[in-house]
Amino acid sequence: MSALVLPASANPAAHRTRGEPAWVRWLLTATALLFLVGFLFMPLAVVFSQALAKGWSTYWHALGDRNALAAVRLTLIAAFISVPLNLVFGITAAWCVAKFEFTGKSLLITLIDLPFSVSPVVSGLIYVLLFGLQGWMGPWLQDHDIKLIFAVPGIVLATIFVTFPFVARELIPLMQAQGSEEEEAAIVLGASGWQTFWHVTLPNIKWGLLYGVILCNARAMGEFGAVSVVSGHIRGLTNTIPLHVEILYNEYNTAAAFAVASLLALLALVTLAAKTFLEWHLRHEIHRT
Repeated sequence: MSALVLPASANPAAHRTRGEPAWVRWLLTATALLFLVGFLFMPLAVVFSQALAKGWSTYWHALGDRNALAAVRLTLIAAFISVPLNLVFGITAAWCVAKFEFTGKSLLITLIDLPFSVSPVVSGLIYVLLFGLQGWMGPWLQDHDIKLIFAVPGIVLATIFVTFPFVARELIPLMQAQGSEEEEAAIVLGASGWQTFWHVTLPNIKWGLLYGVILCNARAMGEFGAVSVVSGHIRGLTNTIPLHVEILYNEYNTAAAFAVASLLALLALVTLAAKTFLEWHLRHEIHRT
């Protein structure tokens, strides 16, 4: 009788001899944990401990301050405008790139990635050079009483620029991997373009779409560089949450600065939790299919 030979993948002993030594695995795990503690958990702990260093009354007073509420309101306005616009742009761009071949496709992909390669400060400076009083369109805007720079519209424009790749970059590889067979079948069966998108394409990309929207919203609310250049730092008018934190910290109002910063920390934690949930749900969907 011949001996039963197990494949290497089913033989634990063979797998152990080919794998890394136990001490290497423990070292890598310990290094990763130390990195997380030093660069993630400790900064979060410092933010909340400093925010509450002078008690809950000081904390709530800092959050209820008129300028803090104005900063929160402006941050929400910028996010509520930029995220839906980038949602529409991301779906449209991903649809064009993944489903069609056309001249300039590579250029479109490059332009989508542009905010990832350009410093946010530089992008804000470009808006100042374009729409500022001394910029190319500055005199025309002033003659027509249109103010973009050092005003809310400029902040919204800068936020849109730095956040528009997120939705598109999540959807493009997903839609390319799915192909266009299902859409073609729906069209052959008589579905209109809108019906095809709503009943075929959208259900297939919904989790990737939510993932991109969450990342886009987090970046919109936490953006500092581009918004700092175009805002003018007018307290109570053009300061977003990050800019308000900077002003409070420069004034040595540490407790209030960390109290407002804790809002961004909470946003980061919520974003991380939502991101983890979507990744878990997407893995389970892939396993089911």
